[in-house]
Amino acid sequence: MGEARWPVPPQDGYTVDDLLTLPGLPPHTELIDGSLVFVSPQRYFHSVVVDLLVTGLRRTVPPEQRVRRQMTVQLDERNGPEPDICVVRAEAIGPDRTRFDVADVCLAVEVVSPDSESRDRDTKPHKYARAGIQHFWLVEMAGANDHPVVQVYELSEIAQSYAVVGIFHERLKLSVPFDIDIDLADVDNL
Repeated sequence: MGEARWPVPPQDGYTVDDLLTLPGLPPHTELIDGSLVFVSPQRYFHSVVVDLLVTGLRRTVPPEQRVRRQMTVQLDERNGPEPDICVVRAEAIGPDRTRFDVADVCLAVEVVSPDSESRDRDTKPHKYARAGIQHFWLVEMAGANDHPVVQVYELSEIAQSYAVVGIFHERLKLSVPFDIDIDLADVDNL
């Protein structure tokens, strides 16, 4: 078995272009502040919650928008996170796309995993807000029943930070950014 070869970062860190062209990176590698971030294998909770939310969002998303999972969003030259789910302008979709521009993203969703708690709760929301993404959801596992709890945030453009709109336990029912009604307890049926 050969010795692992890790990429040596440039002096000023990587760019999103580097992230998308470096050979041999593991799937779902993200770029945060010019540093490559490797993610752990997905847990069952993470997988089923992403499926539940994607299915629910696709039922009601307006025709001018699309729901996508795990695509790089270029916030700036040195930041290319990969939200678990994002809602983007339909015009941004194309078969050869490897990333979305931040201006195309209406909603970013992060499902918290043990290896990414700090990034999902702190780093990414701050970066998404400063980049101007209007809506952000943070999803965590709650209680003994392992059901998702969705914390919904909306951007305060003056403060360039998110304000809590609501915390949803059993049903996610919203009218912004479009009409949404998702039975969060339905995770048991996936």
